[in-house]
Amino acid sequence: MVKMSNTIQRRVILEELRKLKNHPSAEVLFQIVRMRLPRISLGTVYRNLNQLSDAGIILKLDSVSSQKRFDGNPEPHFHLKCSRCGAIEDVCVDSDRARRLFAELESFVHDRVQGVQVEFSGICCDCEEKARAEQGIIPRDR
Repeated sequence: MVKMSNTIQRRVILEELRKLKNHPSAEVLFQIVRMRLPRISLGTVYRNLNQLSDAGIILKLDSVSSQKRFDGNPEPHFHLKCSRCGAIEDVCVDSDRARRLFAELESFVHDRVQGVQVEFSGICCDCEEKARAEQGIIPRDR
């Protein structure tokens, strides 16, 4: 793991990212962090997110044909990318089960793999709820 100094900027970026469950882009997180650190630059946010990602403290989500998004939860888990609105949400799976699956996937490519990200495509909870409301269907429990 990479050794990093714990700057105020890095601490605030990490705190704000961990509060969010919507896997924000650097630009979105920058707007949030600026509320606490008005003089911070977008470059500082990008640099710190990349360093935190390289150190394994957060996840950088590299989706095809979209900007990088970030996840404050580095534990093995899955994501669902909404094909309607583009939102990314966590797919809840037992973490031990997820770790075993990730290890099994990594074993196929042995030492060449540097990480595994599993992203499903489908409809997020909000879009599903909107569609059900439009059809007059009673929302189901999440």
